[in-house]
Amino acid sequence: MVIGGGEVATRKVMMLLKADAAVELISPELGHELADMLAAGKISYTQALFSPEQLDGAMLVIAATDDEATNLAVSIAAKARNIPVNVVDAPELCTFTSPSIVDRSPILIAISSGGASPVLARMIRAKIEALIPATYGRLSALAADFRYRVKQRFSTSQSRRIFWENIFQSNIAELVLSGQEPAARTALSELIDSDQAETSHGEVYLVGGGPGDPDLLTFRALRLMQQSDVCVYDKLVSKEVMELVRRDAELIYVGKARDQHTLPQDEINELLVRLAKEGKRVLRLKGGDPFIFGRGGEEIETLMENGVPFQVVPGITAANGVSSYAGIPLTHRDYAQSCIFTTGHLKDGTVELDWPALVRPKQTVVIYMGLVGLAEICRQLIAHGLPPTMPAAVIQQGTTQKQRVVTANLATLADKVADAEMKPPCLTIVGEVVQLREKLAWFEPKG
Repeated sequence: MVIGGGEVATRKVMMLLKADAAVELISPELGHELADMLAAGKISYTQALFSPEQLDGAMLVIAATDDEATNLAVSIAAKARNIPVNVVDAPELCTFTSPSIVDRSPILIAISSGGASPVLARMIRAKIEALIPATYGRLSALAADFRYRVKQRFSTSQSRRIFWENIFQSNIAELVLSGQEPAARTALSELIDSDQAETSHGEVYLVGGGPGDPDLLTFRALRLMQQSDVCVYDKLVSKEVMELVRRDAELIYVGKARDQHTLPQDEINELLVRLAKEGKRVLRLKGGDPFIFGRGGEEIETLMENGVPFQVVPGITAANGVSSYAGIPLTHRDYAQSCIFTTGHLKDGTVELDWPALVRPKQTVVIYMGLVGLAEICRQLIAHGLPPTMPAAVIQQGTTQKQRVVTANLATLADKVADAEMKPPCLTIVGEVVQLREKLAWFEPKG
């Protein structure tokens, strides 16, 4: 049952007819398109003002008038009869909302804002429409026709999934999308029967998950995250980034905190080898970049020694991402012509760093994992020549909605950080560039 006879009602009726609904319309008058539908026998029509008893026997109701009183009356009457009701642009009166639809039958994509912003949902729909060719429906139909043969060819759901993922990224899919469906069917049939169809080879994806904000992931990282069978991940990978890992992938946590290692590094290396040799696509997901204090080099050494294929996907390292979100440029013509990255936590647990290299003039120093030894680091930097007034900052959970920044100088930084009860993960930046934060800070977390 649709209440209304104007443009909005027309859109709703067209959507319902696509779903093969039997549509009855109630309105004092009809627009031209609805009149044409009535003349073609596609809808039923009662010319009348709305009254509650008209809803008796209806399965679903949509109020699409421009009269608020009528829309409210429809909502009350439908709820009294336990009939699902949608009132256009009035989510508080609805018991359901109707999403925007991208139709690539048999593929259907629904975009809903829960009634909060239908215009935004339609804009998102337009973007998706532009990205997904109309021929994707034929690609899905092809898969349906060959589904039973593939199920017989591959005994496990994992092998079938990998097979189809490879097909959908292959020249067979391109043949379908370009209108050469007979050729695609022939090629797919031949592949299923060939030895090349076997997909049991494992691989490791060493992926940098960036400093926390999921928008900073690379396209390649996201693609591999979505096709992995198992994800081996670290403590520094944010929850928001983990949400983008394939939903049914097995998750294995190997995070490290100071003096608390879930798995020693050697065992992590061997775990990656074992999982890959079981034929799995293994996502080794790390915070930041895998080759900057991420032990990625140690892991691929073991993979190479064992003949395990792998890919490395760089990520935005914390120094770049966190400093940008904190409003602290790492280099600046007036303050710093070089930048050095170092770790405040060495393999043997000490903070014995190359202090002379860290106190050179016109330089920015970025210290990873230096929170526990911060007081000693500040003392040593001063002892080796940096002035106690040198600006410095500690950023906690940079780039995320939980980002916190404490700025001070080397003489007072450790005390200020302790007073603020900062917790890992934190990054420390030392240099004249820190004073620019007062002018350049742009990111204000909402959390």
